[in-house]
Amino acid sequence: MTRKRIRISGFSYIRNGFRFGFPFVHSIRSVLPVCDEFVVAVGESDDGTREAIQAIGSEKIRIIDTRWDEQMREGGKIFARQANLALDQLKGDWAFHLQADEIIHENDLTAILEQVEKWHGQKEVEGLLFDFLNFWGDYWHIRCSRYVHRREIRMFRNITGVRSYRDSQGFRIYQGNEDYEKGGRGRKLRVKATEIPVYHYNYVRNPADMQEKMNYFHRFWHDDRWLENNTNRKVFDYSRVDELARFEGTHPAVMQEVVEKQDWKLDFDTSRKNYSFKGRLLRWIECNMGRRLFEYRNYRLI
Repeated sequence: MTRKRIRISGFSYIRNGFRFGFPFVHSIRSVLPVCDEFVVAVGESDDGTREAIQAIGSEKIRIIDTRWDEQMREGGKIFARQANLALDQLKGDWAFHLQADEIIHENDLTAILEQVEKWHGQKEVEGLLFDFLNFWGDYWHIRCSRYVHRREIRMFRNITGVRSYRDSQGFRIYQGNEDYEKGGRGRKLRVKATEIPVYHYNYVRNPADMQEKMNYFHRFWHDDRWLENNTNRKVFDYSRVDELARFEGTHPAVMQEVVEKQDWKLDFDTSRKNYSFKGRLLRWIECNMGRRLFEYRNYRLI
């Protein structure tokens, strides 16, 4: 008997991607080779975002037109809502979620397929955990402190009950939609670690563009009074960071042109560490004992 082919459905969401400097086209293109379909929820945009996704020219891509509720300011819930709109349209056996500033290296595509094949027959494995390279300031520095997420679920079985959790950082299983809408905590997915990296370019933009992006997206977590008092800065200060390390690897091929067009320079002494006493103690324990105490984990590693 011929074994049924495992189908993978990619999904994401975006709105005004060009305006805020998201490499959303590159993100989609990076995983299309391993996806049977890619569903993207596109919010109302005035900068050519939807047209750029169409111009990729792949029959695998399906666009869902959505509207963002800018008054939805509770913990970034708008992002989870957008992710779920795309998730609900998937037809594959496994769902592969990338946010608009996350890229997969072409050298890791085969490993992704191998991981899905390896665990597909073991139903207790509900998802796959990916490592994160969190770039900061430019394309050659990574924020390596305990205050950025180092692992997240990016693939999971397309089964009933899976919902995007909080601000779409991860996913959990719920008993029903009512439980989810009422703010239930759900159940953490049981996952296997893959050690496959996600190239995360969330904090890589010209400093002025970075600050514009921050000023806008703060509205999805804070009220008008907070925005009035905290969004007056014109240029983002990349030096206000705890710890950076040099990136010595290669970027995904889809990002090469973007990397080469960098038009600003980041000067940062990577030997500098900016931690409180508690932060220094926790960092010492992690570096010397291999344990990241009190780490937030939105998954159950099995």
